[in-house]
Amino acid sequence: MDLEIATGKGYRTRILERPGLWMKPDELSKLSSDLAEIASHTLKAGSLDYGVFSGDPQRLASTVITLVRRESDGRPIAFNALALMDIDLSGSRERVLHLGLVMVDPGEQSRGLSWVLYGLTCMMLFFRNQMRPIWISNVTQVPAIIGMVTETFSEVFPAPGIDRKRSLKHLLVARAIMRGHRHVFGVGEDADFDEARFVITNAYTGGSDELKKTFDEAPKHRTSLYNEFCEQQLDYQRGDDVLQLGRIDLPAIRRYLLETVPRRSVLALVLTTAFVTLQRLLLPLLYWTDSSRPWGILRARTNDR
Repeated sequence: MDLEIATGKGYRTRILERPGLWMKPDELSKLSSDLAEIASHTLKAGSLDYGVFSGDPQRLASTVITLVRRESDGRPIAFNALALMDIDLSGSRERVLHLGLVMVDPGEQSRGLSWVLYGLTCMMLFFRNQMRPIWISNVTQVPAIIGMVTETFSEVFPAPGIDRKRSLKHLLVARAIMRGHRHVFGVGEDADFDEARFVITNAYTGGSDELKKTFDEAPKHRTSLYNEFCEQQLDYQRGDDVLQLGRIDLPAIRRYLLETVPRRSVLALVLTTAFVTLQRLLLPLLYWTDSSRPWGILRARTNDR
C-alpha cells in the first residue's frame, strides 16, 4: 500500500506499507533521511539506534510508515512507524501491529494531527486485512498515549478505569512479543516483564535510551486516572513501560470515525477507505471470475491444458 491523502489544512499524509520490500534504494534513503530530520527536531539530545533508525533495510521491510508533510514547502513534520510482528498463538500464526514510535516536530504540535498519527493507518490496515480483527500492542510510559489506546481500541489490557481481567490470549500474545520482538521497541534482554501488571521494568537499555522520561516530562492525559495509573505503577527513575494489548475491530473503527476524526475529514477518509477495500476485496474477485482475459497469477482456472 502506497497511499497519499490530504489530512487537515496544509498537510498531506503518505502511508507506506513495507517500503523496504519495494522502494528503490535512493527512495529508501530519502525516507530514512526524512524520519531522521523529524527526530533531530524532536529529541533534546542524542539519537536512536533501533527500529527504523537502525539503518537496516530489513526493519523497513516489516514496517508501515505514516509520514506527514507541510503542503507549503514539502517539509516532513511528523511520522508514525508501525511494526508488523508475526507470532505463534495457540498453534496458528497471528499478526500483531505494534503502534510503534510517533514523533512530531515541536513547532507543529497541537495542530490536530493525533487522529492521523494514531488511528488512520490502523484503520487502513484493518480494511486491507478484509476487516478481520488485528491484535495491537503498545509499549509506553506516557499517560496520554495509554489513555488514547484504552479509549480507541477494543479488549485493551491493562485498561485503567475499566474492570477488565487479563485473558489467556493477552498473556500468550505478551509472552510471544517479549520472547521474540523486544528489538522492535528497543527493550534489552536484561529487562524483566511483570506478567501480573503487564509492566516492563528497566525497559530503556535496548536502543531506546533517549526516549526515557521523568513523570513530569511525560505528556499527561486530560483524564486524571491515566496519569495516576502511570504514577502508581511505573518507576520512572528505573525506566519502566506498560505493555498494552488490544484489538482493531469494527467497534473500534466506529469509535475512531465518530469520536476522533474531525468532521471535515470524515468524508474524504470514507472515500479513501472505499478505494482500499475495492482494491483488496472486489478486484481480486472480479479478476478470478473472468477467464476471458489474462490477469497474471490472479486468473480464473480453465480446463485448457
